[in-house]
Amino acid sequence: MDEFRYVSYNQEVIFGAGSLERLSEQADNFGSQRFMLCANHSLRANGHIASIENALGKRLVAIYDRVQPHVQDVQLDEVLALAIEKKVDAFIGMGGGSPIGMAKAAAAALEKKYSESPDSQTVVPAIAIPTTYAGSEMTPVYGVTHTNENPPRKVTTNDPNSIPKLVIYDPNLTLDLPAQMTASTGINALAHCIEALYSVKRNPLSTLAATSAVYYIFNSLLRCYTNADDLSARTDMLLAAHLAGLSLASVTMGLHHGLCHVLGGTANVPHGIANSIILPHAIRFNADATAPQLLPAAEAMGIPVNGISPTVVIEAMVQKIFHLISQMNLPQHLRDAGVGLRESDLPRLAEIAFQNRTVQNNPKPITDVSQIEELLQEAW
Repeated sequence: MDEFRYVSYNQEVIFGAGSLERLSEQADNFGSQRFMLCANHSLRANGHIASIENALGKRLVAIYDRVQPHVQDVQLDEVLALAIEKKVDAFIGMGGGSPIGMAKAAAAALEKKYSESPDSQTVVPAIAIPTTYAGSEMTPVYGVTHTNENPPRKVTTNDPNSIPKLVIYDPNLTLDLPAQMTASTGINALAHCIEALYSVKRNPLSTLAATSAVYYIFNSLLRCYTNADDLSARTDMLLAAHLAGLSLASVTMGLHHGLCHVLGGTANVPHGIANSIILPHAIRFNADATAPQLLPAAEAMGIPVNGISPTVVIEAMVQKIFHLISQMNLPQHLRDAGVGLRESDLPRLAEIAFQNRTVQNNPKPITDVSQIEELLQEAW
């Protein structure tokens, strides 16, 4: 790594059990007085939304608690309309990647709306309170699914202004995370690490963060899955998610994430499930071009690397990931994703992915759609 360049962001991170209790204090210092919460209904059922209501009181002027996966454009329009009606000046995204992505997208859209009037404020910040391991809170990227297109298409935006200005990580909020969501978003975090390690824009910070996160994932994710109440494991896994998101924040993604966005936006495969299915195949596809960059991750997984061919090490990594996915009962084939996907859909999905700019950032050049279709067939 003789040359590198990356952008860092103005962001405060508060990490630790019980840190949600600091939200009211932080809101006092935030400069905003009219907050809108983006979440999904499960967070109301488990009482987490009530915690935000208690912390902010009258400053919480709007709640949108029905965010669907993959940030649907029609829901973004609803959020924006409600925010304008309630004169919102800051958003809170609480939950997984979709509510946090919604808060980021809505903040960007409302900021653009406000900027049309020279007398209005033009800075609309976002706060992120993650309750899964998806990592969206650390990145300047958000995706919006265009539902009026046929087929629907998820479009990602990289906007440095969209990164949440405050992130509160409270491991207590993850204790009631369902087992499958624990597993799938944990594999999502692992995928962030893998793509950061071999990204064409990798840098020393992203490499160190990713390698450290891999270690924590392989020492805590299965513990979280088998014992949801293990606060120590939950804390380590949330730290892993933070480091994984941080590793991805300053690099470009590649084939894996681009393909997962297509599977999510077009075929409605949940993002974590898409990650669990595609990740081992993407690693194997890229191995001949990226094996040296992945050796630190293999070592962090406990795989011997000294004196062993890098390609042999990477295949051992693939097998270890397959085994972890199997231990957590996640789908390992696209045909088992549970969304009505058919094998005959794969050529169309490959064509859409081939046009995806994230896919085209892959460290191993993708010059023909048949390369993607072959990978999808292997994952079928």
